[in-house]
Amino acid sequence: MNIEKEIDRNERYDLHTHTRASDGMNTPAENVRLAKEKGLAGLSISDHDTVAGLKEALEEGEKQGISVIPGVEISTRVGGKDIHVLGYFMDLNHALLLERLAGLRATREARNEMIIHNLQGLGIDITLEEVISGLDRALREDESLGRPHIADALVRKGYAADLRDAFDRYLGEGKPGYASIPRIAPEEAMDWIREAGGAPVLAHPGLYGDDDLVSAILERGRPVGIEVYHSDHGPEDVERYLSLAGRYGLIPTGGSDYHGVRHGVVFHGDLGSRYVSGECVGLLKEAAGKK
Repeated sequence: MNIEKEIDRNERYDLHTHTRASDGMNTPAENVRLAKEKGLAGLSISDHDTVAGLKEALEEGEKQGISVIPGVEISTRVGGKDIHVLGYFMDLNHALLLERLAGLRATREARNEMIIHNLQGLGIDITLEEVISGLDRALREDESLGRPHIADALVRKGYAADLRDAFDRYLGEGKPGYASIPRIAPEEAMDWIREAGGAPVLAHPGLYGDDDLVSAILERGRPVGIEVYHSDHGPEDVERYLSLAGRYGLIPTGGSDYHGVRHGVVFHGDLGSRYVSGECVGLLKEAAGKK
């Protein structure tokens, strides 16, 4: 049974959304207002390798009466796969965490340059400057540029039909435009989150295609939770990761991984389409040592 369906709409929390601070389409305030329109109790802003959008989101949450859970999604790599680690309820002014996230964004920038180089090698006429100009705004120092931005440029220039096509043909893992560079291990990211007073959670395990690796990460990293409910998890995935959560004593979390709408397509899922209860949020807060 999918326990998501047992939660009343006004008690639902979407714990995985992205904004323009990383590779989402909306401002943080727009995500908060959308959560309000959908009748949610709250949401988390969990941008890639940055907490830049949280101040705006928290302020808008106060105005809208929507709970905003501080979050982040940290990029890591192990076993030849990119692994994402979510963190909740960190101290947003934790100097060491902010310094470490800045380092990860520098790594991400180097990877973007490699991807552009790979695409140019395929005969694709694209530059990083074109990708940035497609934002129609200046990119702040504490914001993060990612593959969806490059995919967007590929669509604009006619090299892909839509965002999914761009990933399937060029940017997905193992595709000709893909690039991988050394990253921190998942357990290190989990330690960073704990040191900043937060609760670490393994993101979307179903996307990795290797449950043995997932189990190894859980054993080594000791997160407090695992993202069971995700837009790319089917019913069998949900049941499997609920079982894994029980085996390791983890909090089953969930969220849409909403990135907004690009060229008429929602990526990964619509805000509020995956969710958890206030009880789950309370358990995460307790695990982070917050009252």
